[in-house]
Amino acid sequence: MNRMYVIASFEHSIDLELALTALEQEEIRKNQILAIPLNKRTEKRKLFDTIHRSDGLSLFDVGAILGACCMLLGAIYGMVLKWGPILWGLIGLIGGLTLGILLKVLFVKKQNKKQANDEIRTEVFVLIQCREDQSKIVENILWSHEALGVAKLKFQDN
Repeated sequence: MNRMYVIASFEHSIDLELALTALEQEEIRKNQILAIPLNKRTEKRKLFDTIHRSDGLSLFDVGAILGACCMLLGAIYGMVLKWGPILWGLIGLIGGLTLGILLKVLFVKKQNKKQANDEIRTEVFVLIQCREDQSKIVENILWSHEALGVAKLKFQDN
């Protein structure tokens, strides 16, 4: 007889409890169900990336774009200004770079505060061992109780 493992992901909520109760009513014993809650992140997200960790959020992109635009404008208008195009281009580069980085830092901090105010629930993974003929019923129960994702794994007895 082939056995199946059905793996599901849930938010920690009443739907999870209802799904586990429904599984027990479908002759799935408690020792065939394994529920593993994940821990929440306790540390805040870091603002700056390191060589070993990056969250895909760059603080330099807006600064580089604004720096290039301001440098171009400084070089163009520097032709008629007193200090010349090279100095005004450098002033535009530094000013645009600084302004872009400040804008991005303010945007990221505002976004982090907004995310901190949202309620973050922990996720729970549920592993159910069942017979192959029960797997469809188990999968339907999990989906009907708001599972975030469901996967099946066939286990061959030797």
